[in-house]
Amino acid sequence: MTTDLRVLRQPEWDTWYDNLVRAFGGVPESSEEREVMNALTEYDRFLGIWDGDQCVGTAGAFSFRVTVPGGTSVPAAGITMVSVAATHRRRGLLRSMMRRQLDDIRSWGEPLAVLTASEPVIYGRFGYGIATHQYNVEIDTTRVRLSVPPGTDDVRLRYAAPADVLDACEAVYARLVPGRPGMLARRPGWDRAMLLDPESERDGASPLQCVVAERDDEVVGYARYRIKQDGDHRGAGFTVRLDQLEALDPATHAALWRFLFEIDLTSTLHALARPVDEAWQHMVSDIRRCAVRMRDALHVRLVDVGAALEARTYQAPVDVVFEVEDVFCPWNEGRWRLTGDTKGATCVRTSDAADLALSVRELGAAYLGGVSLASLAAAGRVRELRQGALAEASVGFSSAVAPWLPHGF
Repeated sequence: MTTDLRVLRQPEWDTWYDNLVRAFGGVPESSEEREVMNALTEYDRFLGIWDGDQCVGTAGAFSFRVTVPGGTSVPAAGITMVSVAATHRRRGLLRSMMRRQLDDIRSWGEPLAVLTASEPVIYGRFGYGIATHQYNVEIDTTRVRLSVPPGTDDVRLRYAAPADVLDACEAVYARLVPGRPGMLARRPGWDRAMLLDPESERDGASPLQCVVAERDDEVVGYARYRIKQDGDHRGAGFTVRLDQLEALDPATHAALWRFLFEIDLTSTLHALARPVDEAWQHMVSDIRRCAVRMRDALHVRLVDVGAALEARTYQAPVDVVFEVEDVFCPWNEGRWRLTGDTKGATCVRTSDAADLALSVRELGAAYLGGVSLASLAAAGRVRELRQGALAEASVGFSSAVAPWLPHGF
C-alpha cells in the first residue's frame, strides 16, 4: 500500500470531512455544522492521508492559547478530528500523523499539544497525559435544595435569545479565562460554534435557551440549556439539560443554578462537563441525589519540556531535577532542572543528579495542577530519587483552582 500524508488543501475539505464523519459513525451533520467546522479549519495545520483519491486519515491542530497556573495564556496546538478509515487500520497511519503533528508543532514554537479523546487509551503512547477531569451530574431537583450565599437575590435574571446576547456572554467568558488553568482563549469563529443547535442532536429536547444574569445593567453571567420531556404532562416530568454556565462571582453562580433548579414542571437537572471544584456541590442539601460521575477531559502533551515548564508558575518554591523519558519526542529526553515559585520559573538542561524520574506523559498529567505527582508516584508512574523531592514538587505543581476545559474542540 502506498499512501500520501500531506497538508489539507481547501478543495479537498468535503471529501476529508466526509471520511471523518464516517469514522465517527456516519451520521450526517447539518449544513450549519459543516459550515462552522469548515470556517474553523486552519488548512496549513490540518493533515490528510490519501490512498489514491480516497481520504483514509484525518488530523488537525487548532491554534489555541490555554491558561496555565499563574494565569498566563500559553500557545497550544489543539489536536482535533483525528480518524483512520476502518479499511486502513493497523498500518501505522495514526502513528504517522502523530509523528508529523508533533514535529510541526515543535517547528511552530508551540510548547504544548492538547486534545480530548474519544478513546483515552490511544494517546498515552504518544506522550499525552490526562490533565483535567470533569463532573457529569444528574440532580433530582424535587428532593435536593440549594443554600445560596448572600447577594444572590440582588442578581437580576432575564431570558434572551442566545444569538442576541452572544457578545455579552463571550465577554463574560473572556474575563474568566485567566482565572482557571485549562480554559481556552476563544479565537474568532468559536463563538458561533457555541451556539450550534442542530435538531438532530437534541434528542427530543427544546432548542437552545438562554438566561443572562445582570447587575447594574451589566451582564455578569449566563446559562444556556434545553428542556426535554421525559414523562407526561400529569407531573413534573421534564429534564433541564445544562449546556453552558459561566458567572463572574459566587452570587451570580448561585442565582443561575437556583434558576435551573426551579424551572416549572422539571424534576431533573442534567449538567455535563462541570469543574470538579464548582461551588454548587457545597450548596446542595443532598449530594447523594446528584449522581456525580467523573471522566477525563483535557489531555496534555509537553512538546518542549523546558519552554512548557517555564511558562507557568508554582504554588510553592521548587528546585528539582527531572529525569524525563520521551521515546516519541527524543529532544525532550534527559535531565532538566526546574527552579520556580509564584513569580516565575526557569527550566534548563543539567548534568546534576536526578531527583525525580518520570515520562513526559506524567509531566503532561501534572502540568495544569489538577493531578498530583504524589498520586502518580503511588501508581508507580513517578520515581523519587531524592528524599523529599516528591513532596516539594507535588505542592509546587498544584493549583488552588481545579483546571477545567469548558468545551470540546
